[in-house]
Amino acid sequence: MHADIVVLPGDGIGPEVAAAAVDVLQAVATRFGHRFSLHEHLIGGAAIDATGTPLPDATLAAARAADAVLLGAVGGPKWSDPNASVRPEQGLLAIRKALGLYANLRPTKPHPAALGASPIKPHLLAGVDLLVVRELTGGIYFGDKTRDADTASDLCRYSVHEIERVVRRACLLARDRRGHVISVDKANVLETSRLWRDVASRIARDEFPDITLEHQLVDSMAMHLLSKPRAFDVIVTENMFGDILTDEASMLAGSLGLLPSASLGDDAMPGAGSTASGRARGIFEPIHGSAPDIAGRGIANPYGAILSAALLLRHSLDLAREAACIEAAVDGALAAGVFTADLAQTGAAVSTREATTAVLSRIETACQVAELRD
Repeated sequence: MHADIVVLPGDGIGPEVAAAAVDVLQAVATRFGHRFSLHEHLIGGAAIDATGTPLPDATLAAARAADAVLLGAVGGPKWSDPNASVRPEQGLLAIRKALGLYANLRPTKPHPAALGASPIKPHLLAGVDLLVVRELTGGIYFGDKTRDADTASDLCRYSVHEIERVVRRACLLARDRRGHVISVDKANVLETSRLWRDVASRIARDEFPDITLEHQLVDSMAMHLLSKPRAFDVIVTENMFGDILTDEASMLAGSLGLLPSASLGDDAMPGAGSTASGRARGIFEPIHGSAPDIAGRGIANPYGAILSAALLLRHSLDLAREAACIEAAVDGALAAGVFTADLAQTGAAVSTREATTAVLSRIETACQVAELRD
């Protein structure tokens, strides 16, 4: 396969972890005889400094033409004034909107070797394997905004179409997993949530009779996510609720640095009678931020970015075996206790480069295992 991949290193530790993911992608390409053409472009604060805008036209054009986009992180104190007219995060929101990436997938599966890094009791974490599907281009983040000297407002708006497509995506993904979906809303208070609940119920009833759908209010979901995380398979929710709940879910894994994400659109989304496999346009990024306090020190955790590269292979290039190879190599490194500073409880922490090397050294063995499973 030949694929064109745009790399957006961004700000802070973004360039460091993106470089690790690129190294792993190239190693897998060599192992399986693929050719990945990778092209770097600016986004976020780095783009503001260079061009005055967080999403230059050249970056957006390249992303539209690419098979997939790999992102590091955006933001930092240099550009953090919330009253500034131009901010790094605007670039991220704009590229998601421009590419039609409405479904953000954030898997959480704590690794047995890293349970000690989580503030949650280990006996609650054993067997946790959940996936949050967050609606990404609607809701309060994109609604009309007003502000005067005394008041401010942000409009939360959802259409039936926006809800249908993200719930449909969640159900398709659940069909490949354990067949259970929790839809999270605030239907006892918000009209948008009442619409969300009605539409979710209809989609599950009419299109996915094989899927079990339940509803949960967001406040109680925040509690249950920590008290009984094993109870959940796929969680689907609106933009702001998903933003909050996925950061909470990251504590189950022990560190933000471990977790990948995929933001997907409809390019090749299969029909309701199919599974969720197949190519889809996407941006793939670790869920952590730019961590400016450790940028340039070589100690950032690259595992989330590397696992985001695995999601890129699976969802945008339909290379499930190659994705499994990367995931197995990361599992092997963690099982061997190759921990960066955010994970290390005792003993010496490794550098970003050492963690990346640990994954690269396990690629061949992991690929052989993946091939045997096929």
